[in-house]
Amino acid sequence: MSCVAVYRNSTVQDHVALVEIDLTGELMIAAAAASEDRLSPDRIDEVLEVDADRPRPGPAHQE
Repeated sequence: MSCVAVYRNSTVQDHVALVEIDLTGELMIAAAAASEDRLSPDRIDEVLEVDADRPRPGPAHQE
C-alpha cells in the first residue's frame, strides 16, 4: 500500500485570519514608532480605525 499526499488548493484563504494578521501588523508598526512604552487605548482605537463613541465590551459600570 502506498501513501499519496493529498493536494490542497492553495487559493483557499481564511479571510478573518488575514484581517487579524493585517491589524496586528498595523499595531506592531504603531508600537515601533511610538515614543511611549505602551500605546494608549485611544491610540489603539485610532490605529485600528475604531469609532471611539462605540461602547467597549466589558462589565457595565453601575452607579
